[in-house]
Amino acid sequence: MKVPEHLSADTERDFLAGQLLIAMPNMGDPRFEHSVIFMCAHDKDHAVGVIVNKPLVDVELTDLLEQLEIEPEYGVEEAPVYFGGPVQTERGVVLHTLDYQLDSTITLGENVGLTASKDVLVDIGGRAPKRPAPQRYLLAIGHAGWGAGQLEQEIAMNVWAHCDPDETLIFEGAKLSSWKHALGKLGVTGAMLSPEWASPRRDDQPLN
Repeated sequence: MKVPEHLSADTERDFLAGQLLIAMPNMGDPRFEHSVIFMCAHDKDHAVGVIVNKPLVDVELTDLLEQLEIEPEYGVEEAPVYFGGPVQTERGVVLHTLDYQLDSTITLGENVGLTASKDVLVDIGGRAPKRPAPQRYLLAIGHAGWGAGQLEQEIAMNVWAHCDPDETLIFEGAKLSSWKHALGKLGVTGAMLSPEWASPRRDDQPLN
């Protein structure tokens, strides 16, 4: 795995970095419909985040281990792999709690880091880990990215809202109907959404 170009140890962490970005019901891009995104970086030049509530149907931890020629631990848990966003979908990243840190780990929040080295997958599911795996983690392929001023413009159009980070939503969001839960953190309840908005637009896409 390789760290996306916009993410490095000296990335400025201002604007919405470390926040949760929530797609509003009028989101017109199907790639981001009902998305909850952890913002990894945001400054005047760009924004980068990882979608945390869209697990891929046919990809699991062992698939990544095999692709990287890592021998899996016997009986390793089949952890889901998430669609992190449409940018650089050939690259993977791991969001995790900071009980686990490598020299390459980027601290993104109070207890959230990002590591994109092969070592983190060895420690999570390999047969010969060097360190204990992080207490909580999320494997993602790809990320979301915006150019200068693009995200700000979309927020001004009420396409996105944002709120303080929630560790449970970041690492267990797919299990918790996290889109509705995240809207709830903003004070938006199901009763405030129209029936059309409260349901997915496509029958084959579950509401997460």
